[in-house]
This record gives sequence, C-alpha cells and structure tokens, in this order.
Amino acid sequence: MPSAIATEAKQALTEQYELKNIEKAKAPDGGTGTGWFSYTIIQGQNTITGYRQGSQRAVTQAVKDIVLELNERRVGKRGRVHLTPSRKQQKK
Repeated sequence: MPSAIATEAKQALTEQYELKNIEKAKAPDGGTGTGWFSYTIIQGQNTITGYRQGSQRAVTQAVKDIVLELNERRVGKRGRVHLTPSRKQQKK
C-alpha cells in the first residue's frame, strides 16, 4: 500500500496551479505607495501568496502569466529540438 506522502506527491504532480483570488491590500512591509493587491495561487494543498502593485487589470494579467509559467515549468518543456553540430570544414 502506498504511503500517504507518496500519494500526496503523485497528486501534486497531476494538479495544476490555479489563481484562487486577487484583492486590494495595504502595502507589504517595505512597500510604499498605493495600488497594492495581494494574490493567492494554489496547487492542491500548496499555497503561494504574493503582492503586486499596479492597476487591477495589470496585476490580474501579471498573476495569470505567473500561473501559466508555473504550469509550464511543472510539466517540463516540450518540443525540444535535438541539435547536432555540423562538421567544421577544413581550410584549403
């Protein structure tokens, strides 16, 4: 019977990252200015919380890009080309 840890690890490999929410927030420690948003990205039981400054539209698009990139990294790069170096021609 597989262990609970192995089952959780297998499940984490199959679950994608998803944007859970974005909401207005105060500036994080060390942050200045206005227009801050906090966001939460989830993947199974994993949670990523971050802050970003900007308009709601810009922040939403940036976080969606982060989610997309996390999912691309999770499954690995596809379509790699195997390049073989050509022979160097000898000078005459």
